[in-house]
Amino acid sequence: MEAGVECPVQKRQVLFLCICLGMSLAGAEPLRYFVAEETERGAFLTNLAKDLRLGVGELTARGTRIISDQNMQFLLLNSLTGDLFLNEKLDREELCGPREPCVLPFQLLLEKPFQIFRAELWVRDINDHSPIFLDREISLKILESATPGAAFLLESAQDSDVGTNSLSNYTISPNAYFHIKVHDSGEGNIYPELVLNQELDREDIPELSLALTALDGGSPPRSGTALVRITVVDINDNAPEFVQSFYKVQAPENSPVGSMVVSVSARDLDTGSNGEIAYAFFYATERILKTFQLNPTSGNLYLKAQLDYEAIQTYTLTIQAKDGGGLSGKCTVVVEVTDVNDNQPELLLSSLTNPIAENSPETVVAVFRIRDRDSGNNGKTVCSIQDDLPFILKPSVESFYTLVTEKPLDRERNTDYNITITVTDLGTPRLKTEYNITVLVSDVNDNAPAFTQSSYTLFVRENNSPALHIGSVSATDRDSGTNAQVIYSLLPPQDTHLPLASLVSINADNGHLFALRSLDYEALQAFEFRVGATDRGSPALSSEALVRVLVLDANDNSPFVLYPLQNGSALCTELVPRAAEPGYLVTKMVAVDGDSGQNAWLSFQLLKATEPGLFGVWAHNGEVRTARLLSERDAAKHRLLVLVKDNGEPPRSATATLHVLLVDGFSKPYLPLPEAAPAQAQADSLTVYLVVALASVSSLFLFSVLLFVAVRLCRRSRAASVGGCSVPEGPFPGHLVDVSGTGTLSQSYQYEVCLSGGSGTNEFKFLKPIIPNFLPQNTGREVEENPPFQNNLGF
Repeated sequence: MEAGVECPVQKRQVLFLCICLGMSLAGAEPLRYFVAEETERGAFLTNLAKDLRLGVGELTARGTRIISDQNMQFLLLNSLTGDLFLNEKLDREELCGPREPCVLPFQLLLEKPFQIFRAELWVRDINDHSPIFLDREISLKILESATPGAAFLLESAQDSDVGTNSLSNYTISPNAYFHIKVHDSGEGNIYPELVLNQELDREDIPELSLALTALDGGSPPRSGTALVRITVVDINDNAPEFVQSFYKVQAPENSPVGSMVVSVSARDLDTGSNGEIAYAFFYATERILKTFQLNPTSGNLYLKAQLDYEAIQTYTLTIQAKDGGGLSGKCTVVVEVTDVNDNQPELLLSSLTNPIAENSPETVVAVFRIRDRDSGNNGKTVCSIQDDLPFILKPSVESFYTLVTEKPLDRERNTDYNITITVTDLGTPRLKTEYNITVLVSDVNDNAPAFTQSSYTLFVRENNSPALHIGSVSATDRDSGTNAQVIYSLLPPQDTHLPLASLVSINADNGHLFALRSLDYEALQAFEFRVGATDRGSPALSSEALVRVLVLDANDNSPFVLYPLQNGSALCTELVPRAAEPGYLVTKMVAVDGDSGQNAWLSFQLLKATEPGLFGVWAHNGEVRTARLLSERDAAKHRLLVLVKDNGEPPRSATATLHVLLVDGFSKPYLPLPEAAPAQAQADSLTVYLVVALASVSSLFLFSVLLFVAVRLCRRSRAASVGGCSVPEGPFPGHLVDVSGTGTLSQSYQYEVCLSGGSGTNEFKFLKPIIPNFLPQNTGREVEENPPFQNNLGF
């Protein structure tokens, strides 16, 4: 083997991919590599990386592939090294036949960037075939009257090789009578002629046997030999000649006895007895003589017995035509017995596997053999099954077939299959046979339990009884038997702080969920967990579903009043100037409800008042406002009883008591409202004392003393809530803080700061709004325009 590159690869610069690619393919000569036929597989041809002038590893980086026009892959490329190898042994005669040269084109495709190089593999011929004669023995009859120089054409030999390895010469064994003359047909083929050297004498040499040898031009040369038998014939100008030297006829096996099969004919140009022809069998076997009858005069061949295709399919007869002078001619008659489609196909079942486990890979269900005693199309059969079945038929050797599952079976879809195998021959008329097979499918655990829902939402009202059935989950399994039995279980929650085991339980058999204890909405509004469903198959399969439990609120909490605090230890009084206009904000009731939703929607209602019609409570925000103008005739102190009610079913409520003190001005002192002291006497004493204090210079000192006393009294009071404090006696206290509010009130109010005493530390208990020194003229209007602030606290 030799390999090499005849022309180098031209350099290409890719300026525009498509244009340059077309130019390179059109103008560049292909790379040429040479290899001798019959070279062993794996032989090294060349290094493509060097031929293409590419770097090491560039073939791999650019995705190089070999593309050939033939369906065979005769080359193998190592893209890492660039070496090109022969992938299989090549036979030039099989690839190219007599064509010379034998060129196998292929392309080198580089994907990144795209580029194609043309290349050719030239397969060189080696002298691996000898010349052969189709007939090993050549028979010639030559009249003894033939003159020297007469030529007789002989059969030519054949040689599959080409070029110098093809047929080049003929020789004949040494003899005194004949020599060989070789002629060229002009198409590269040569044929021999036998030339007579001297006259023949039948009485001296009646027959000669010579060896004809054909030689090729290989090194070393190969040869082939045929035997030439020459029979010297007495002078009889013309031997009988058949119109056809070869007859081929077909006779159906059901042809009647006595019917004519064929008629042969020969002619002789001689006259008289030399032109009279008689037909006869030449070396006929006993079987031929029993089956056929030949008319010696007409040459008609008749059936003497019934043909049987199953016994003999072909008869070869040699018929001789002989004239009266002893010359004869021969012809060959081939009688082909044609088959009649009289046998139905047979199906012979060899094995059957039943049942078949579902989900099995390709499984052989049945093995059977098809037999048809006919031949040709009559004996050719087509085997088929229904189209809608997951089975296929695979032919095997010796008319064997296997019935194989095409894909894994699914018992949940079909538990059994009725398969009809139909065998039809291709004869005329067509005959068919049907064979029925029932295949059972056994179950395997290939289906996990499937929940009816991917997630479940359950609702439980709080304060439920323990062991309450709160809902169910359900899963089904398409398998059968134990593979379909489902077991339910609670899976560990993702939230490790959730005490799931103490909240719910599940019935392993039916999936019923139960609450283990009473749930409290105010403590736990919702929780979720996952439920598993596992079958009893082997191996067991499982699935999961998410369960959300929403706790519904029950109206189990009554409203709680934050302000004013109703603890009974200390009473707090709201101050209202007598100059307040209608709609003046006295205070704002603050209440909360531990429930949610409409159970926490609070409304306020005035139940009792010392003087009805003087004060009103806004139902939605708990604001207590004056309902009309105050007058001197109105009592100084008032007691209001307010009802706070939620919107639950049934509703829950609470009451709050509010004390209101009417004052003439905030520069006057105010007193607490003891239950036993008369209201009018207290008002007179305060008025007298205020006049005396204002008239005297020393009232300033006394006012300071009274303020100190008031602070001490507030500290000693042990009010439990933030809203209770007592009203000190003496002058009006000066511990008021002006706070600008931006919440539920749109105006600026002053708030009274009550300090708790007893512990020695001052703590803010609550802020209570009082009237400013200078009331705006539009106080009432602004209060009415202020939208109420609403939330769960009842604002």
